[in-house]
Amino acid sequence: MEKELIINSTPTEVEIALLENSKLVELHYQKTNTNFTVGDIFLGKIRKLMPGLNAAFVDIGHKKDAFLHYTDLGPKLRSLLKYTDGVANGQIKSHKLDGFKIMPDIIKTGKIDQVLGKKQNILVQILKEPISTKGPRLSCEITIPGRFLVLTPFTEIVAVSKKIANADERKRLRTLVESICPKNFGLIVRTAAEGKRVADLHEELNMMMSKWEEVNRQLQNAEPPMKLLSELDKTSSIMRDILNDSFNKIVVNDRELYNNVRSFMGSISPDQVNIVKSHKSSKAIFDAYGVTRQIKSSFGKTATMPSGAYLVIEHTEAMHVIDVNSGHKIASGDQAEAVFAVNMESAEEIARQLRLRDIGGIIIIDFIDMRVPEHKKLLIGKMRDFMRKDRAQHTILPLSKFGLMQITRQRVRPEVTINTAEICPACKGTGKINPSILLTDEIQRDLEYILQSRPDSKLVLKTHPYVQTYLTHGFWNSPQMKWYRRFFRWIKVKEDSDFQLTEYKFYDSNKDEIRLN
Repeated sequence: MEKELIINSTPTEVEIALLENSKLVELHYQKTNTNFTVGDIFLGKIRKLMPGLNAAFVDIGHKKDAFLHYTDLGPKLRSLLKYTDGVANGQIKSHKLDGFKIMPDIIKTGKIDQVLGKKQNILVQILKEPISTKGPRLSCEITIPGRFLVLTPFTEIVAVSKKIANADERKRLRTLVESICPKNFGLIVRTAAEGKRVADLHEELNMMMSKWEEVNRQLQNAEPPMKLLSELDKTSSIMRDILNDSFNKIVVNDRELYNNVRSFMGSISPDQVNIVKSHKSSKAIFDAYGVTRQIKSSFGKTATMPSGAYLVIEHTEAMHVIDVNSGHKIASGDQAEAVFAVNMESAEEIARQLRLRDIGGIIIIDFIDMRVPEHKKLLIGKMRDFMRKDRAQHTILPLSKFGLMQITRQRVRPEVTINTAEICPACKGTGKINPSILLTDEIQRDLEYILQSRPDSKLVLKTHPYVQTYLTHGFWNSPQMKWYRRFFRWIKVKEDSDFQLTEYKFYDSNKDEIRLN
């Protein structure tokens, strides 16, 4: 399987598209001013204890207090609180835990007000980003992730990913990690560590320990609320978590970000640095790699598949509901086989849609009824196969007697929603526009006005791809060449797939839009 990462950087955000065999499967957005990312470590202050919820609200600097439930405190809470207080008052100066005495675990069925006090300082990590009107969700089980390992302070547990199936390899990795694991720290071996040498693992362990040292240093003079350690930016964290040998291309459209990505690749996988490419074409990067087209076709209420079958995806307050429709597929032939084929195709598309939209919580899928028991078993098995590539934790239940499949999927960030319905910029929803044959006349009138007010500006005209083709086709007899002969100025015409058919905009040499009243 070929994987490509397409990264579109703009002044306000970074958009990241993951393609598998040229098919869009994940879409991530990161605002450049985002302050709360999953994995960030904060020193917070308990604002309010809620015994009824068995939870606390913690001030970490967000406009909404963050939520910390008892089940997310972790058994080593007392050790965490002792360490936090010790570093803050100067009693603990080293980030190493060699001489640190681990405190007894808290009980699983305890109460929040028995272990935490109001206005108490506490070390926390973002577990879920702010979603809708809710603040971030927190955890006190601090983890520092790397590409091969995850470091866990205050516990000496060594665990190996269940996705590493080979028993000998699991034993080898466990032995290696136990030999390098610092005292009073635990390590989780990730799937990417399979086949790696001890030198690679030790190098990453040193990097993670240096991050823990940074937490210690920041904590010494910290006043809550304060961020002590930032998770990697979205681009780097995605590369760290999913990069493997099947990646064949990472394309970036921003020079500075391109250099940062190459530098990060050099640190985690030097052999793959050359797969990072800089996008130099004048065509928008998402247009050049077909991402824009796939976004337009994949989001919205319905998702159509190549066979003509389609999904209807509805969101409610409590769950997501997906209905499978055959379209014209079951018009002829063996009906049982046709139904099975539609359901199998739909299962693959549903697995993709869950990743792409990052749908979390409870998902109910209404497949087309199947009469053959063997088909039901095959469908469940295939659904689990399709979902194996999903990094979010999930559970798939068998089909109910009503033919419904229930899936629960972890949610750590807001669902990706893109409204693909377009409002006509010309009619503003009225249903009527000026005669389209006069579009070029309107463009030329605006062009004349701009050239009078900005005689020395280098202009770029952006239009829908169809209009761009019309304006440039034929060269000598094209409208673009006619403008050149009339105004003695070359007007560059660029296409933009996001534009409606009659929409157009002029830009100056600084790529700023020239607004016309």
